[in-house]
Amino acid sequence: MRGKKILLGVSGGIAAYKACALTSKLTQKGAIVKVIMTESAREFVQPLTFQALSRQPVYTDTFDEKDPKKIAHIDLADWADLAILAPATANMIGKLANGIADDILSTTLLASRSPVYVAPAMNVHMYDHPAVQQNMKTLESFGFKFIEPGDGYLACGYVGKGRLEEPETIIDVIEKQETKTSFFKGKNIIITGGPTREALDPVRFFTNHSSGKMGYALAQAAQQLGGKVTFISGPTSLGCPAGVNCVEVTSAEEMYEAVLSGFKDADLVIKAAAVADYRPKKVYDHKIKKQMAPLIIEMERTKDIMAELGKRKTHQFLVGFAAETDKPIEHGKEKLKKKNMDAIVVNDLTKDGAGFGEDTNIVTYINQKGLEVSLPRLSKLDIAYKLFELMEQDMKDDQP
Repeated sequence: MRGKKILLGVSGGIAAYKACALTSKLTQKGAIVKVIMTESAREFVQPLTFQALSRQPVYTDTFDEKDPKKIAHIDLADWADLAILAPATANMIGKLANGIADDILSTTLLASRSPVYVAPAMNVHMYDHPAVQQNMKTLESFGFKFIEPGDGYLACGYVGKGRLEEPETIIDVIEKQETKTSFFKGKNIIITGGPTREALDPVRFFTNHSSGKMGYALAQAAQQLGGKVTFISGPTSLGCPAGVNCVEVTSAEEMYEAVLSGFKDADLVIKAAAVADYRPKKVYDHKIKKQMAPLIIEMERTKDIMAELGKRKTHQFLVGFAAETDKPIEHGKEKLKKKNMDAIVVNDLTKDGAGFGEDTNIVTYINQKGLEVSLPRLSKLDIAYKLFELMEQDMKDDQP
């Protein structure tokens, strides 16, 4: 944190008192902290408290322009190396997710191009409300990074998830995140995700249940960690993560061509897509009409993308995914060796919370050296970050 220019945004909740301790600890670590407060936040803590702890001016009013040569909220947004929103209320999260800028905190954060860490704090039922959850997902898709609240006794008397994480934990998460960013910064990363569709006729195709959520989470995390990310995705409804170069494909053949086109310059390739193993041998140019007799469709193999990458590999680090329903670890290890991958991520589709379309996953990371790390049920974005920690260590170990 030493020398970091940090914007600390404080919105109106009882947890604002913890922001005082956060300001003090950041300053003690050598960071330069400038605090922005909403009007509601000032009902809980006075600006003078933050001024004394940070030894920096505190900003509370969009129209209080201290220097006529500068627009305060734009100047603050440009000045910061990173921003922290703690506590982040449901109201402020909703504003940012929907582009509402009606006070100095929301205008500054929407103008910021630096990393923004969001630490929510609110009643457990507010936190679980679908609107709040959707707003947080929207902010994640914009590149905001979340520090999840803790479980415990809340000021309202409820017990549950919603407590602002402790200042020490917030700082620890950010320090680890910023350190990780330095390793992946500038690295060319190819990630595949989603299903493929193999046409039978103009109205029918073969596909699978993949939603693309795991690949999307990996692409989002890789971008936030500083990578130059190309996300090659089959048909999904997820859109493109912020800051990521997205390539849309439909068939296994199109995905094969897209991956190979950038493979030479890639540092890391993560193949999380559920690519069809077979496709119809004949594609009809007209709709096949219903008939009384059984319909027999001859299928042929598609190209094995990872096997081809394993043959061509020079300096690239290759990571595959294996979704299994029977002997997942055993079959994952076979694929790891057979296709010359550096690591494979195995998930058992029969486990609750690990299937296609889920927002969570349960996986085991296995590398060529025999390391096996099982991750419990977590959100797919959390899984992505933990996988990058493992990949980072493996890639460092492989460096000469």
